[in-house]
Formats: sequence, C-alpha cells, structure tokens
Amino acid sequence: MRITQILVIVLLVALFSDNVLGASITYNGLKCRDAVNINDPTFSEIPIQSRFQVTEDVGNGIFRLNLTGGLPRFVNDNQNVCIDSDTAIGFSGIPALDGLPRRLSSISAVAYFDGRDLMITVNSIHSDLSAGRGALSTFSTSFILPISNTLILEYNPQGSSFRLKKLIHNRGLVHTSGSTNSLIPFFETVLPFFNNSTRDEPRVLIPVSNIEYILE
Repeated sequence: MRITQILVIVLLVALFSDNVLGASITYNGLKCRDAVNINDPTFSEIPIQSRFQVTEDVGNGIFRLNLTGGLPRFVNDNQNVCIDSDTAIGFSGIPALDGLPRRLSSISAVAYFDGRDLMITVNSIHSDLSAGRGALSTFSTSFILPISNTLILEYNPQGSSFRLKKLIHNRGLVHTSGSTNSLIPFFETVLPFFNNSTRDEPRVLIPVSNIEYILE
C-alpha cells in the first residue's frame, strides 16, 4: 500500500512540473468499420492509436490536451471495442477560409487529474457534407452533429496506465431545410440530445473489455 502511495506522489510531482508538457497517454486498437454509427463497435483490420498529449498545464490539476487518432467506441454488454476516428474528432471550417468544412486530424481536449481519477472532455462536430439545392427552389443544409465525450479513467500505478471506467457520450442534431417558394421559407431542427432517439438522454457507457491507456 505504501509503495502505491509513493508512486502516486511521484506521478503527481511529474504532472505538476514543467516536464508534463509533451507527456501523453495512448491506447492501441483497430479503426471502426462504420464511421458514424455510434451503436456499432465492429472493428476493421486497420490499426490505429488514440493519443492524448499534454499541451498546457493550466494549474490546479487542469490540463489542455491534444487528441489524435480518435476515441474507443463500445456499447454496454458488448466486448467489441473499436476506435472512432471520425465523429470523435470531427470537422471544422470557415467558408471564406476553408470552403467546405474539412476533416480534422486532431482536436483539443481538457482534463482534470486528482492523483487517482483522470477526467477528459472532448467536444467535436460531425457533418455529412450533404448541403445542397433541390427541385422547386428547395434547399437543405448538412446534418450537423455536435458530439461530447467525457472519459473517466482510473490511474494504475503498477502499470503506469489509466483504465477507462466510464464514457459519457452525447450527440445532438442541427439541420435546416425549406423552399424559397414556401410561405414558411425554412424549417429548423435543433436537438441537444439525439443519441438513440430524438430528445433522449446522454449515454453512460461502461466497457466490458479492458481499455487501458499507457502513460508515456
């Protein structure tokens, strides 16, 4: 027990020193076969790594991170785990600068570590890039999905790793359609919760398989 406490103290000293910048935790897995179906954890044969790297020590146990590769995708009561490299990182774009939204290769995250539990929050936006005009002056925007993932991990001093205990996942929906010839020119759909059905609740997921991030 005393050895464990000493190791935790050593880790805390390292985390709260200048050497924390550039430190990372990684999980190696296989890319998800279905890019956007949050209920399908079927994995492909493509290896991929989920990596969180510290970019800033804000203080008081709070850190800014950079996520590359994606996040583990799983559902309750299912052992399959794949890495979602699409919705977890998402898209970004400003028309005047980027034209169409572009797929990101990394995204920022924020973490809090109290010496035992590590909590990481990642927010992203996914688009199906389906915006366009139709017949009779109709139009439709892309289906925009704001996505939030909160990972709760527990530090394992023996293995210098963090075990994923829970994942809180939420997905919303923003979409506009209409016609310039209609008395009501457009219809807006704005849903803060759109996971398995409209107006549902965020999902609290507990992995059946062991998901371990290695401290590097």
